Amino acid sequence: VGYAMATQEPSPPSSMESNKPGFPKKILGNKLEDKHLCNCCHNILRRPFQAQCGHRFCSYCFNRTVSNGPQKCSACIKEDIFEDPTSILKQGCAFPDNAVRREVEHLPAACINENCTWKGTIKEYELNHEGKCEFMIISCPSCKEHIRFNEQERHNERECPERTLNCKYCKEPFHFKNIKAHDEICPKYPMICEGCAKKKIPREKYVDHIKFCSKFRTPCRFHVVGCDMSVEKEKIHDHERAYAYEHLNLLLSVGAALELQLHSEKTKVAELGRRCTELEVKANTFENVVCVLNREVERFATTMEASNRQHKLDQDKIEALSNKVRQLERTVGLKDLTVAEMEGRLREMSATTFDGVFVWRISDFAKKRQDAIAGRAPAMFSPAFYTSKYGYKMCLRIYLNGDGTGRGSHLSLFFVVMRGQSDALLKWPFNQKVTLMLLDQSNREHIIDAFRPDVTSSSFQRPVSEMNIASGCPLFCPLSKLDGKNSYIRDDTIFIKAIVDLTGL
Repeated sequence: VGYAMATQEPSPPSSMESNKPGFPKKILGNKLEDKHLCNCCHNILRRPFQAQCGHRFCSYCFNRTVSNGPQKCSACIKEDIFEDPTSILKQGCAFPDNAVRREVEHLPAACINENCTWKGTIKEYELNHEGKCEFMIISCPSCKEHIRFNEQERHNERECPERTLNCKYCKEPFHFKNIKAHDEICPKYPMICEGCAKKKIPREKYVDHIKFCSKFRTPCRFHVVGCDMSVEKEKIHDHERAYAYEHLNLLLSVGAALELQLHSEKTKVAELGRRCTELEVKANTFENVVCVLNREVERFATTMEASNRQHKLDQDKIEALSNKVRQLERTVGLKDLTVAEMEGRLREMSATTFDGVFVWRISDFAKKRQDAIAGRAPAMFSPAFYTSKYGYKMCLRIYLNGDGTGRGSHLSLFFVVMRGQSDALLKWPFNQKVTLMLLDQSNREHIIDAFRPDVTSSSFQRPVSEMNIASGCPLFCPLSKLDGKNSYIRDDTIFIKAIVDLTGL
């Protein structure tokens, strides 16, 4: 059976793009250096960008990292040199590192594909060889088998089990694996007549051919009475004359059998007639019973109709009550939300101060410390407090297991300027001295740190979001002071105090 390949263009290799992650490390062999690697994809830098913190990234990797907003630099975290805000990656905080790009592009490289002998620089690899190597392994889009790039055409034409062929008879396309199934239904497939042995009869014309082919063998007309011979159409009459006596005997035998069967059927009919008479008597009795039952059914139907009407009225009433209950539940739910919101505001207002002095009581210290160590809740915000009724709005942020340079070793305490309703009436940037204290509950030795704001920092400008970036003391208190017996923790509770100097306000 012959078939022609269906027209199918091979997929062209992907064109060179700048928006790709780094080059594969293997192209440098043993000459690999860490400074040439992207801190995101960990491959060789492609179009390197250098961030504020000094770490380098592929252009594609950096843009993908910051596409969903500012991110912490994972390399800074890994090297334990995280510094806020320098280590925050965001749009506009990195620049193309052309010096490193030139250095990387001139590194000697070799193709990593088996049996390929190409060698050159990384720049030549990107321009002339990447994505074009005849020895690279690709996936066949039809059967998903892995093949070499230079074997793609031969695979598509001769080997792919999913390749498409055109039938040489009907010209219709079909998958190679369906070749036998197509041969069974192809209307142009050549058939051979079993009678005249004529060849190359299209399947669609085969039925018409055997209707008129005089050589085609067909069963004898007397096969229904037992003749099992097949005869060519042109010799059917000769057969019937030659076997007339045999056909007659077959007919007589069938006639005798039919006569016996008829006698048996007559006996059955008589028996059925007798049973019908008995059934008629029973039917009359049942008719009387049915009349009585019909009267009962009518009475029951009348009662049922009245019950249905009452049920419909009850259902309507239930539906109306259900709607009212749902409406009341929604109303109660809204009231619960309002009450919860008011309770939260009341708690916040009860903790609020308006004189720049704020004492923050932190209970369940041991549990909250464990949550911070485990990373479940590394930071906590205090309620807001104010310098005056219409003054600056502020809060504190504490890391019970430290943050930045103090992570794991110190308790970190920060001061946060928040957006308030009176900000338009205040002087900016915020320039009041801030004193932070961890109170000794025996009133002997409080831990105290103080700072005056850096007026050039964004932390102390007029807030444009809910709160500015926190600023304060990452090394506020060594965690060792809070271990064992100490006077800072009593009843699993600590007290933090903040004093904002009101001079000049």
